[in-house]
Amino acid sequence: MLNDHVTFRRVSAGILIIVAPLLQAVAVVVDPGTWGDDREAVSFGDNPALAQTQSVLYHWSWMLMAVAAVGLVHLTRHRATRLGHTAGAMTVVGYMALSGLLLSDPVEWWLGRRYPPEQAQRILDEMMNLPGVVYGFQMPWMFLGVLGLPLLLVAVSRAGFVGWWVPATVALGYVGSFGFGYGALTAAFWIAPTVALGWTGLKVLRLDDAGWAAYYRPAVRAEAAPAPAPAPVGEA
Repeated sequence: MLNDHVTFRRVSAGILIIVAPLLQAVAVVVDPGTWGDDREAVSFGDNPALAQTQSVLYHWSWMLMAVAAVGLVHLTRHRATRLGHTAGAMTVVGYMALSGLLLSDPVEWWLGRRYPPEQAQRILDEMMNLPGVVYGFQMPWMFLGVLGLPLLLVAVSRAGFVGWWVPATVALGYVGSFGFGYGALTAAFWIAPTVALGWTGLKVLRLDDAGWAAYYRPAVRAEAAPAPAPAPVGEA
């Protein structure tokens, strides 16, 4: 498979489209902050092992989602190409930025083990509210992935590869979760997109190499009918 670029890219894209959101769903389920104290300095201290596990799962989920987005962009080579390129770039940049924010998790846990919760939160806020952190890592980059992925799937849907329910489910799950605080409802919201993206990934895996390679070829366009040749001079 490593010697065949068509098979490798198709299989890799299909697997990543399945695995990346699945890792995020597992992360939100095992995260002590999902079910415990909403102050992570406290909930992380209650179960340090799970706190570190969820950070690792989120990190790899978001890094792999950035790569999976490239595979989704491939499906928009013939239709909805502009939207696919724009939303794909948003998704890649956004998810890479999200991963960088996870380095605050061990800092919050460390502070929570050494200071009272209120003081730990105050110190963390002072660190995270530095302009370089806010504008270099957070704003607006962290939102590009959450908004870009549903738009990218809209492009994939317009290209005819998936139905409208796929981008709708992903948008409802990831964007809709912002209407609630991080907690048990977040787990429910984030599990739903796992189903839609998993189905999309399976469809990519079931696509044969010829079907995947067909996207590399230029789209077939109807040619305009040639104009009739002018009549020879002297003929009626």
